[in-house]
Amino acid sequence: MRHHPPLIWLTDGSADASGSTSEPRDEHRWLEDVEGDKALQWVRERNHECTEALSRGAEVIALQKRLKAIYDSKDRIPFVAKRGDHYYNVFQDAEHPRGLWRRTSLESYRTDEPDWEILLDLDELGRREDTNWTWGGSKFLPRSDRHCLVSLSRGGADAVEVREFDLQARAFVDGGFALPEAKSFVDWIDEDHIIVSTDFGEGTLTASGYPRIAKMWKRGTPLEAAEVLLEGEVKDMYAAAFHEHTPDHERTCALLYHSFYANSAYLYEDDALVQLDKPPSAELRLWKDQILLLLRDPWEVGGVRYDAGSLLAAPLAPWLEGEKILETLFTPSPSTSLADHCSTRDHLILTTMEDVKNRVWILTPAEDGWTRSELTNVPRYGAADLWPVDAHESNDYWLAAGDSVTPNTLYLGNAAGLELERLKSDPTTFDASGLQIEQHFATSRDGTKVPYFQVSRRDLDLNGTNPTLLSGYGGFEIVERPFYMSATGAGWLERGGVYVLANIRGGGEYGPRWHQAALKENRHRAYEDFAAIARALVTRGVTSPQHLGAQGGSNGGLLMGNMYTLFPDLWGALVCEVPLLDMRRYTQLLAGASWAAEYGDPEDPEEWAFIRTFSPYHNIDPSRDYPPMLITTSTRDDRVHPGHARKMMAALRDAGKDVLYYENIEGGHQGAANNEQKAFMTSLAYAFLWNHLAPDTSQEDAERS
Repeated sequence: MRHHPPLIWLTDGSADASGSTSEPRDEHRWLEDVEGDKALQWVRERNHECTEALSRGAEVIALQKRLKAIYDSKDRIPFVAKRGDHYYNVFQDAEHPRGLWRRTSLESYRTDEPDWEILLDLDELGRREDTNWTWGGSKFLPRSDRHCLVSLSRGGADAVEVREFDLQARAFVDGGFALPEAKSFVDWIDEDHIIVSTDFGEGTLTASGYPRIAKMWKRGTPLEAAEVLLEGEVKDMYAAAFHEHTPDHERTCALLYHSFYANSAYLYEDDALVQLDKPPSAELRLWKDQILLLLRDPWEVGGVRYDAGSLLAAPLAPWLEGEKILETLFTPSPSTSLADHCSTRDHLILTTMEDVKNRVWILTPAEDGWTRSELTNVPRYGAADLWPVDAHESNDYWLAAGDSVTPNTLYLGNAAGLELERLKSDPTTFDASGLQIEQHFATSRDGTKVPYFQVSRRDLDLNGTNPTLLSGYGGFEIVERPFYMSATGAGWLERGGVYVLANIRGGGEYGPRWHQAALKENRHRAYEDFAAIARALVTRGVTSPQHLGAQGGSNGGLLMGNMYTLFPDLWGALVCEVPLLDMRRYTQLLAGASWAAEYGDPEDPEEWAFIRTFSPYHNIDPSRDYPPMLITTSTRDDRVHPGHARKMMAALRDAGKDVLYYENIEGGHQGAANNEQKAFMTSLAYAFLWNHLAPDTSQEDAERS
């Protein structure tokens, strides 16, 4: 790589966009112009450098072809959503890279080759309209065989165009409900009324770029005439409303999110909103005649204290009169947390974790309280996801279960019993013979025990030379579990690499306490946890710094940026994907303002003082040695601004550091809009990591190819 003069921050005292004179002028600010000609020319030059360095090797081309074949496989599980009598699916393969929206019956779905009825061909639609449409979701009117709202995303962005679709005619409705491209939320009330939260024009969005107004829109009237249901302020995160279609319990509800972790909930009754009394940080949902409340903070009611992480239930009618008759459905312990909960027609299903291992419980309301039974045939390790087949009409549920070396299997169960019907399994995509999953714990700087999962060969030689890839996230209450990794298996494990998944603080592995332990001024704990796992792998003899790499995206990309600037001696290479990196300006870029509850507000001098310590863009030291790094992002990412990645790359390039950059023109926040792009981006990352962490093996692979 060509070297450049050292990075020099311009400290001429000129003010940045915030008016502050305490920070140097940002000489790379021009790269925030997402689709500007100058910025895109810079992107094309960096992309060319990256592909020349990485994508020409025979082993990279072979891996890309193999991954695309895996992603395109017609044998993988076509997950479905039941709506009415049909089961709907969106499927991408080699012939339909953008996807087919299709449906079938349950009887047909049970067969190896279901008979699919095609509703919409996104590739054909894109060609006809000269737009790179990708699937953005659908919203059905319950108990209707006709009315649906389809969301179309241009290039994989969060912003979507909404169109009404006639399921009988299998066509968009001429003159039906339609919204232009925006970050919209929509729901049906009945066939002639929908709820809309969207960009209604100047001043109708929050600082995060989300809608601050929810309205009820009547068919045949202009959007401007829609009736306001809920209106928030610019400083709020977003406002949305939805209609609950449960038989005998139909109602319109609204949520105003003030931040990621604070919201107000309302019922719409007698043409007015009634606010439901609850702690601001608690998540509330209504189920039949019950209120369900998931606590993020401790709450005392009537002299009884309920712990953070508890799930509570109470009858709705007395609650509206000011009487809270609470029953505890789940209470956490130091080693347990509630990972998820959902409902069928008559039951609740709770997925709990004990040291990041699964347990599933089925709860049933009764006159004398709630009964519960455990679903015992759920794997303890790995991912176990449960969701209702039709929450309004039946007690059936889906269960998808797998782990790092076992492909997903889809089961159909009924909450009234404990038996599971095996329906389908994903194909095996790599040789997992001889591999095992182990759980270990590392000790962080403050003495906290931090779990991690290791996938490696049973006969692993603990000589410190194993190419090892550590990944993590550590934010926004997200739980990391060892799911089946087709790409990692094919591109890493089969070659003899070790894969490690970190469960660091900031995530939700141990409930709110685990998440809140790394918020704002305590963010450093997430990074210290990740570094502690890296050191533990070295101490155990699994690997050594020159053979240890790490990979993460989004908030995990911020994690990688801090591993790079704060702990560079621990790594042989890093891959930083769709990242946040400029924490001085993140609240002013796209959806960034919505994350201030996680990281802090850089406009507040006291908070910027601690945010700056984990802002990688501001912590580059041109005189320091850093590991090689690959940074990737997407031009169409309208959640995390691509300017973060661009500016970090420019700064490191100016400093003469060993860094490569690739920006996919499509892809949104996922980084890729179709299987070909996904295979290409993934193969780049694994080629980069393997070349640096196992250089001798890489040369042998290249010669053999």
